[in-house]
Amino acid sequence: QVQLVESGGGSVQAGGSLRLSCAASLTGSRYCLAWFRQTPGKEREGVASIYTRDLKTYYVDSVKGRFTISQDSAKTTLYLQMNSLKPEDTAMYYCAAAPFACYSDFWDKTEQYNYWGQGTQVTVSS
Repeated sequence: QVQLVESGGGSVQAGGSLRLSCAASLTGSRYCLAWFRQTPGKEREGVASIYTRDLKTYYVDSVKGRFTISQDSAKTTLYLQMNSLKPEDTAMYYCAAAPFACYSDFWDKTEQYNYWGQGTQVTVSS
């Protein structure tokens, strides 16, 4: 049974940094792991993904150069380092897992992911 538990959210001023963590209990070694975010009334948006086998990453354009997705060597924790935060980054952040590789045309599609965490809130004030 795959379980995902996020932590590390909080409140920060614009320009600040936060690091989100997702403790992942995975069965197997091939997963597309991703971070999504959602604000009230909007669809869940893919932020970044990483494939556990080759560490290839994808990012949504709005976070490129500011956010970095990574995993620890034991492949038990997924991270999202968020720098130069903006008020528009305010959202509930979720980690997700799918038991196959990430692909450029669907890494950011929620329907591709089988497993989700409960979310952690990030609030960026101006």
